[in-house]
Amino acid sequence: MKQFISILIIAAFGIIALFEQSKSKPNQLIMIGAMAIFMYGLYRLMKRIPSKNEDENDTEI
Repeated sequence: MKQFISILIIAAFGIIALFEQSKSKPNQLIMIGAMAIFMYGLYRLMKRIPSKNEDENDTEI
């Protein structure tokens, strides 16, 4: 359930930022806030995904 909510938040704020950007005069505060929340959500999502090269880094030490 927690993953679904985080994906929903990322999608919602991404859509809000894209919609606001398409206006002739976008509100900069809405754009900054939506992008900040969108980037924070992506950070949290990417933190959960393991790296492909994780096994290679352990053997080189």
